[in-house]
Amino acid sequence: MQNFTYPRAEKLKKNIEIALLFEKGKWRTCGNLRIIILKDKPNLPVESVKFGVSVSKRYFKKAVHRNRLKRLLRECYRLNKGLFETAFGDKTLAMLFWVSSEMPQKYQDVEAQFIKLCEAQKKP
Repeated sequence: MQNFTYPRAEKLKKNIEIALLFEKGKWRTCGNLRIIILKDKPNLPVESVKFGVSVSKRYFKKAVHRNRLKRLLRECYRLNKGLFETAFGDKTLAMLFWVSSEMPQKYQDVEAQFIKLCEAQKKP
């Protein structure tokens, strides 16, 4: 049985981890999704997967729209966690961004782009 949870231990919340992610992470883009990832290295130990989402106030002025999009992104990660871990590894810091001013019509649009992003990472 698959684990479809998104526990507190997996949430990227510490400012130190986020700063480290922006400083040393690698960017990947696919469609309207952009992800920054930092894999486990000997000098940068990462215990487990830490995942966070962010939606820019620049594109979505209203908090209602930003929160809706963040919920969609978190749900997408939660349901496709196995695919994410096979693509990026089980010891990874990651933050997902929505980089478009258009609001997705339905959840399936976001999920399709997330899956495409994960599959594009697996190929190289």
